[in-house]
Amino acid sequence: MSTESMLRLSKVPGSLLQERLVVVQDLIQNELEMYNLSKDRETGEHYVHYAYAHKQIAGSGEEEHFHQLLPVESDDVLGIMFSDQPYEYPHAWTRTFLRNGPDGFYVWFDPGYTDNLDEDAKFAQEIQERLTKLKQSGSVNQETVQKLLDELDKMN
Repeated sequence: MSTESMLRLSKVPGSLLQERLVVVQDLIQNELEMYNLSKDRETGEHYVHYAYAHKQIAGSGEEEHFHQLLPVESDDVLGIMFSDQPYEYPHAWTRTFLRNGPDGFYVWFDPGYTDNLDEDAKFAQEIQERLTKLKQSGSVNQETVQKLLDELDKMN
């Protein structure tokens, strides 16, 4: 019976990570953050594990710990271990990764969603500018509105 890859799970229990991940190599460790290369002992998949501490200054002053796991390919593992391949968050974390969430589960997070938000915001601004221009022209009729809608369809 083969063990299911954590890459296929939508939510990964923290207990499963503790059970299956073993540290291959420590990369950075200081009082605020830690990086290591970890391997799933069941599937052989590798992850860059990033953990950091955040102190609640405005609240109770308690320290919270956050964990994130970036799946990496074998070539990346070798590049990180034996060369200067970047692995630090956030610059090298451009693919979907696991981060700890509520109730002891880790969930997949896609950092690329912000790219879509930026594009959507630009498109919304363009629509607003074109609507303002149309309104200021004083010639708002069915034909000019249809022309505007056709132009917007071509943009998107």
